Amino acid sequence: MKNTLWDDIISFVRDKYNKPEGLVPLHEPRFRGNERKYVLDCIDTTFVSSVGEYVGRFEEVIAAYTGSEYAVAVVNGTSALHLALKLAGVESGDEVITQPLTFIATANAIAYTGARPLFTDIDKDTLGLSPSCLEEFLEKNCHRGDGGYTYNNSTGRRIAACVPMHTFGHPCRIDELRAICDRYCIVLVEDAAESLGSFYKERHTGTFGHLGILSFNGNKIVTTGGGGMILTGDRIMAQHAKHLTTQAKVPHRWEYRHDETGYNYRLTNIQAALGCAQMEMITSFVESKRKLADSYRSFFASHGVEFFIEPAGATSNYWLNAILLSGRDERDAFLEYTNDRGLQTRPAWDLMTTLPMFSDCQSAPLPNAKYIADRLVNIPSSVI
Repeated sequence: MKNTLWDDIISFVRDKYNKPEGLVPLHEPRFRGNERKYVLDCIDTTFVSSVGEYVGRFEEVIAAYTGSEYAVAVVNGTSALHLALKLAGVESGDEVITQPLTFIATANAIAYTGARPLFTDIDKDTLGLSPSCLEEFLEKNCHRGDGGYTYNNSTGRRIAACVPMHTFGHPCRIDELRAICDRYCIVLVEDAAESLGSFYKERHTGTFGHLGILSFNGNKIVTTGGGGMILTGDRIMAQHAKHLTTQAKVPHRWEYRHDETGYNYRLTNIQAALGCAQMEMITSFVESKRKLADSYRSFFASHGVEFFIEPAGATSNYWLNAILLSGRDERDAFLEYTNDRGLQTRPAWDLMTTLPMFSDCQSAPLPNAKYIADRLVNIPSSVI
């Protein structure tokens, strides 16, 4: 059945991307600079694996752009988060607090360590972990124990870390979360996978936590095909991260010596070459995406549709633009209507608490996360 409003939305998006026909992707990469040049140069050197000058160069560029003291390149954002949690001291049997509205990698990385996710609610205006909900849970359900650590009253497990996520590139109230975590002796590991180019109170996301991570997946604002980065202000931690990502191999001219369990997590030189070229375009990419968001905001305001805007105090990269509909029935109908007509739209993820592998994990009440999951739809957001 024809829907005039939804047809207007489809026409507006198609006009923005100058695509009167065919598929309008949700988010596709843009290669407009030195990508081909740097990748071919990397191939010519024959150093296409994890050794080569582009890896170090990419780390330096990311550190300079984000303001992080150190940056360590890894194969993807999930491995970055897994390793960050290991570096944070998360152990099997611990618990890690995170948000239920997130990509599965956030919860999976916690599970990789042998720890269990523990879910508290989000704020509707940031889509990220709510400081007030986090503090309420800690006050009502936890106590300080041996070593000053915080323990869950109901399980007896140590709450070793907290992982907030900057959802769709919109910064959460990360400074408040850091203050709460510090009071409870909980390590803050910041999932900034989607928020390269986003700032909160003029500070780049991923630099508020004890550790932070970025992703350079093919659908991110800057891509290396697959790749990630660990951010930290701790020199020893950064050195340890590099050691672990290279199978914990002790440097030697020819011997294969390893002094702890390591991981094959180092980013390849050929991917880093692509990343270096992409980072030369980051300013124009963010400007383009923010301009697109302004256009969307004006359009949807004139059509009575709620468009999600950046939170107060934040400068968002608007990685994925989002609208909020009246409920799950309208959300699902809109998704079907737009995808049937070549507009790639997507809902927010299923809440982690609804998935079979995490359904038995402890959870605080989640009214805000459920509200957003029932209503939010992401719309095409590629750089124009």
